[in-house]
Amino acid sequence: MRALVTGASSGIGAGIALRLAQEGASIAINYRKDDKGAERTLLAVEAAAAKGIVVQADLSRVAEIERCIAKSFQAFGGLDLLVNNAGVEIYKPFTDVSEEEYDRVLNLNLKGAFFATQSFARRLFGTRQGGKVINISSIHQELPFPGDAAYCASKGGLKMLTRDLAIELAPFGITVNAVAPGAIDTPINTALKHDKRRLRNLLAQIPLRRLGKPDDVAGGGVSGIS
Repeated sequence: MRALVTGASSGIGAGIALRLAQEGASIAINYRKDDKGAERTLLAVEAAAAKGIVVQADLSRVAEIERCIAKSFQAFGGLDLLVNNAGVEIYKPFTDVSEEEYDRVLNLNLKGAFFATQSFARRLFGTRQGGKVINISSIHQELPFPGDAAYCASKGGLKMLTRDLAIELAPFGITVNAVAPGAIDTPINTALKHDKRRLRNLLAQIPLRRLGKPDDVAGGGVSGIS
C-alpha cells in the first residue's frame, strides 16, 4: 500500500499516517507550513519500519496540488490511497466573515479535495489500476454550527462530492468514502479547548465526555483498508 495523506504534520492527518505506516504502507506526508510537525510525522512513520517522504504544498492551489500528487507518485512508483485530510476552520460570526476568510476555508477544504482527487484519478486511469480515496469530513457536514458557516458549507459540499465521485469513479475501480468525525483534540480545536463554556456544553453532548483523539479516527475510518 502506498498512500498520500494531506495535512499530515499534526492532528488527524499525523494519526492516520502513523496508523497506515504501522500496517505496512509507504506514506507521503503532505504539509503546508509546519516543517517540524511534518518531520515528527516522518520520524514516527520510519520508526514503524515504513517508508516515508515529506511533500510541502499548499493544497488550496491547483498547481501545488498537481506537484504534490506527481511527487508522491514518483517517489513510490504509484499510489494506491489518497487521504484528503488537509483542512482549516475559521470560527467567526457569519456577518463578520470576509471574502478572504471564506475563500481560505472553501479553497482548502473543498477545492483542494476536488482537485487532489482529480489528479490522483487521472494517473490511475493511465495505469488501469484501482485505488481508494478517503475524505476526512466532519460531523458538520450534517450538524449546523452557528459561527462556523464557511466550514459547515465546505464539509457539506465535501459530503456530496464524496457521494458523486463514489458513483462516477466506481467503473474505474476507484472507491471514494468519507469519515465524518465529531470534535477531535487537535490544533484546529485549540480555541474551543480554551473556551470553558463552549467546551463544557460540547462535552455534555458526548457520551464519553471527552474529545476524540486522532487515533480514534485513524482506527475507526482508515485502518485496515489495505
